[in-house]
Amino acid sequence: MYFYVLYVHSMYIYYVPCGFQGSEDEEDLRGGAWCANSEDTIHWVEIDARKDTEFTGVITQGRDSLNESDYVTSYFLAFSNDSRLWTTIHDGYADWLFFGNSDRDIPVMNQLAEPVLARYIRIIPQSWNGSLCMRLEVLGCPLPDPTEVQYRQNEVMPVDYLKFKHHSYSEMVQLMKSVNAECPNITDVYSLGRSTKGLDIMAMVVSGNPKEHEIGEPEFRFTAGLHGNEATGRELLLLLMQYLCKEYKDRNSRVQRLVEGIRIHLVPSLNPDGHEEAFEAGSELSSWTTGHFNNYGFDIFQNFPDLNSVLWDAEDKGMVPKLTPNHHVPIPENFEFNNSVREGWGGDESL
Repeated sequence: MYFYVLYVHSMYIYYVPCGFQGSEDEEDLRGGAWCANSEDTIHWVEIDARKDTEFTGVITQGRDSLNESDYVTSYFLAFSNDSRLWTTIHDGYADWLFFGNSDRDIPVMNQLAEPVLARYIRIIPQSWNGSLCMRLEVLGCPLPDPTEVQYRQNEVMPVDYLKFKHHSYSEMVQLMKSVNAECPNITDVYSLGRSTKGLDIMAMVVSGNPKEHEIGEPEFRFTAGLHGNEATGRELLLLLMQYLCKEYKDRNSRVQRLVEGIRIHLVPSLNPDGHEEAFEAGSELSSWTTGHFNNYGFDIFQNFPDLNSVLWDAEDKGMVPKLTPNHHVPIPENFEFNNSVREGWGGDESL
């Protein structure tokens, strides 16, 4: 088969999945096999073919070992298109039991009466000799994909279109606008206010309806760049917005469910003045304090707004929703070190 993703329900700590290949190294206790955790009562091996595939059969083999005789003697086969709803091969009366190996060495192939079209396949062992260990090979043919788009569903695979680099403020703003232009139906760019030096504190919302607050939809805000000279979080949020845009357009159903089910706010640079100061000075000509604080000398990280206490107190006192609406509260009204936080958000009295 082509490249696939492997999942197992459990594994014995000394035996881990290793591509299910044979091993001639007796010091390798895995023997090229998957071995289940004996304390568990449910066992399965799941393979995600990463695209629609016509599965035609399975070849099983025992663990490659001179000292042990471990192999699976019978198993069920189940298939799924989303890894949630599974259909077990059935003969019209009961689940079809496939007979496996009678020793550890000889491969046994079970061909399906008809190819099964699915993306996922599970091998569910029912009986075995010795410890539950097996090597296997899955037979199948991927369907041709005219658009050459791979529909990844439940895993986050490495991508090569994301390039890490440090962005200046103007480059950050331009990148956010570019993402918005590429995915206008799920993104919107807005400003939380201005910093002391007049820089917009930029934010991006990612959602199925980015310009509309939907009642009952969970909202999350990811904030980075509180310390202007710590740029990794800022760059990770910029990568995240690019990833969500690209994967949504490529119909990655995992990302589609995420974007359409919640409302995500990304604020990559809460302290743009500090970042610009550190960015211009460079790491070799600055100390740890360069850009660390905001323009008024406050550490925003140490003086971040306390959102929880005011809302929980209002709930306990029965003040919701008449006196304290608890649907969309971007910033609480009462918190410690009020001035430092307000100035960290650019001194905007409306925030």
